Amino acid sequence: MATAEPMNPIKQDLKKGLPRFVHNIFPHKGYIWNYGALPQTWEDPNHTVPDTGAKGDNDPIDVIEIGSKVQGRGAVVRVKIVGTLALIDEGETDWKLVAIDIDDPIAAQVNNIADVERHFPGLLKVSRKSWLE
Repeated sequence: MATAEPMNPIKQDLKKGLPRFVHNIFPHKGYIWNYGALPQTWEDPNHTVPDTGAKGDNDPIDVIEIGSKVQGRGAVVRVKIVGTLALIDEGETDWKLVAIDIDDPIAAQVNNIADVERHFPGLLKVSRKSWLE
């Protein structure tokens, strides 16, 4: 989401001036979940987050949606938030909300992080690893 442009169009993310590339997370290709953001949210770059000791990244709050459906680019999806991950990316706090599409067949069974581990064993571990490498 290009937050500095009018109407915040969806564009490929850049890192150090180059298009951001996501390496495959074997056996998956690219991200292992749907990746998006909550519109009209913002991580304040002037506020130090007590949990991380770092300021916000000046972006909307990210969402990783773990349901079984591959969502289309720009899709608006109703989700249930089941947990959070707080990461530090280039010295800034970068929150990731862990969510599931409320229409997913197992959404009623996934209500918290423990349920994520139960129904998607290893998903959170490989997700953290993909960001930290």
